[in-house]
Amino acid sequence: MCVCVYACVCVCVHACALIFLLFSLSFLMKSGCRWLMSFASPPFVLLQLFGCAAAAQVKTSRQAKGQYLSVNMSFAVGVMSAMYLCLGVSGAHLNPAVSLSFCVLGHLPWRKLLPYSLSQVLGAYLASAVVYVMYYDAIMEYSGGVLTSVGPNETASIFATHPAEGLSLQTKFFDQVVGTAALLLCILPLNDKRNKPVPAALLPPIVATVILGIAMSMSYNCGGAINPARDLGPRLFMLTAGWGTEVFTCFDYFFWVPLVAPMVGAPLGCLLYFVFINWHLPDPDPDSDTHVVHIYCDQEMLNVSDIF
Repeated sequence: MCVCVYACVCVCVHACALIFLLFSLSFLMKSGCRWLMSFASPPFVLLQLFGCAAAAQVKTSRQAKGQYLSVNMSFAVGVMSAMYLCLGVSGAHLNPAVSLSFCVLGHLPWRKLLPYSLSQVLGAYLASAVVYVMYYDAIMEYSGGVLTSVGPNETASIFATHPAEGLSLQTKFFDQVVGTAALLLCILPLNDKRNKPVPAALLPPIVATVILGIAMSMSYNCGGAINPARDLGPRLFMLTAGWGTEVFTCFDYFFWVPLVAPMVGAPLGCLLYFVFINWHLPDPDPDSDTHVVHIYCDQEMLNVSDIF
């Protein structure tokens, strides 16, 4: 009886995941090529093809071909590459939490939040599939042919983040809030006309360096996701690729922490920046060169404050 119930639950969960993916793809296609391009390129480069491919290489080789720093640096390179690749298409939105913050600040219309978020999750799903196929033989050899999320030969951490042992729920949530708030605190001044904005061409490497710093200093507790799409997309892929529902139930249903906490931390980072920095800066001189750069695509003007 229990086996039948478990099987029914698994079938329902898989069906829901498939329906979500089909709905998301249909919604993006109806929304126009811009959303589809946002789905296909930046998250693909950022979330898996650099970072998670490096994680697969390090894990399956048992650190013979790389270390944890290799993964951090690969994600940073992925961020920089994604921003350069799609800067003129969608403004290179890579993180639903950052997109939410720009909606709150008025830099991004609210109607674009859902398409961007869906595109980022779908991009992560697609990229996870590519990494899985690329490292299929190595993953199977490492895991003994059994795809699990826990245990000495688990392989789920190649794609999604896992918490360290012995952490309380409060610590996990606080970790992701602080990491995402730090991200916003670091990127908001880069295009603040009242501060010292940087040239648009330098934004990708600077943001990549910020990501690298956060990953190297704040990833022990929870893996340093600071991005709901970076974690949810791979979990949805693993759900349909053989890991099963364990990817959502392991570590006391940890999956919701990197999904919700960054959405709290990003607006908090914006609030801290404006309260303690922006509101105390002098108004810019209208005659001075403020280095404000605009990008034109699809006959619509985007400010570089939308480049995340």
